[in-house]
Amino acid sequence: MTDQHQALHLAVALDGAGWHPAAWRESSARPSQLFSARYWAGLVAEAERGLLDFVTIEDALGLQSAGFDGPDERVDQVRGRFDAVLLAARLAPLTTSIGLVPTATVTHTEPFHVAIGIATLDHISGGRAGWRPQISGRAAEARHFGRRPFPPLDPRDDERIRPLFEEAADAVEVARRLWDSWDDDAEIRDVPTGRFIDRDRLHYIDFAGRFFSVKGPSITPRSPQGQPVVTALAHARIPYEFAAGAADVVYVTPHSAEQAASIVAEIRELSGEVRIFADLLVLLGEDAAARKARLDELDGAELDSDAAIFTGTVEELADLLIAWQRAGIQGYRLRPGAVPYDLKQITRGLTAELRGRGVFRRAYESGTLRGLLGLPRPAGRYAEVR
Repeated sequence: MTDQHQALHLAVALDGAGWHPAAWRESSARPSQLFSARYWAGLVAEAERGLLDFVTIEDALGLQSAGFDGPDERVDQVRGRFDAVLLAARLAPLTTSIGLVPTATVTHTEPFHVAIGIATLDHISGGRAGWRPQISGRAAEARHFGRRPFPPLDPRDDERIRPLFEEAADAVEVARRLWDSWDDDAEIRDVPTGRFIDRDRLHYIDFAGRFFSVKGPSITPRSPQGQPVVTALAHARIPYEFAAGAADVVYVTPHSAEQAASIVAEIRELSGEVRIFADLLVLLGEDAAARKARLDELDGAELDSDAAIFTGTVEELADLLIAWQRAGIQGYRLRPGAVPYDLKQITRGLTAELRGRGVFRRAYESGTLRGLLGLPRPAGRYAEVR
């Protein structure tokens, strides 16, 4: 068994045909199946075959776009996606061990609805649910709802960005309180006495904040993990603060080992508990550079990403992952440039290489996502000691 303290954690971020905009035009791609359950079931089964910790599923309130405040006019890139939470619930019964972490936008969305959706996913999966809360700063997405004025946003404007993350922090806090609003033993299910629940073990959360006022309790019993795993993508100080206070796992985007060490140090000043994963967009294989160049030509532009872009062999990627681990990175969320090709390079090539170096598991060691990540199951905050 791999030493838990030396082991690398690996996840993959799934987004349609892959993270390169032209990935759907690869010979191995299956664009006609992108909107089928079978397609997604195959991807997650492949990730579980590789013993990955979890998959994340991308989502947003607007169509994909080459610009910040889309939609754009391009017709040669994938547009459209499934609801990530509903998709994860469809995939849960088809898997047994891998974590399922859908993205759900908190801006314009009621935390009560998200909380019961993620709790339901945790029940359906037997304790393998997570959630990536995401903000929306796009005026085009706000126009779907019409609840408040939402002028165009410059993503570099900290004064406008901070309230969105403060709202997200409140949304996560509401969700966490709702997840705790049923005690673990609130369900009695005693047929002879006719008592299904103990009403004293359901609790009002009475949350009143700047953005939300939520009474509670939840309509969903406390789930197997108690609290599903909350993850967050963060690129700068304000989202670092959000992740440190609200998340169990943060995805960061360093472009070198030195930058990784600097980011880790900054986050560790804010939290000693949050797990720190690095995001990498990967195109793998001996011909990875040529594949990227071909896809870039098809797309008409060089691939751009907030995360570092890696092209090379799985052996070279393993070297990088271990080097960044020494800088304090505890795990990685890999974004396959094109699926299924790069996904299989991860699940069949990279994992075998890391296993050979003694830094990746040979079997799943827990049936819950918290267990896989070494996170304890939290006690319910409202439960009385009995």
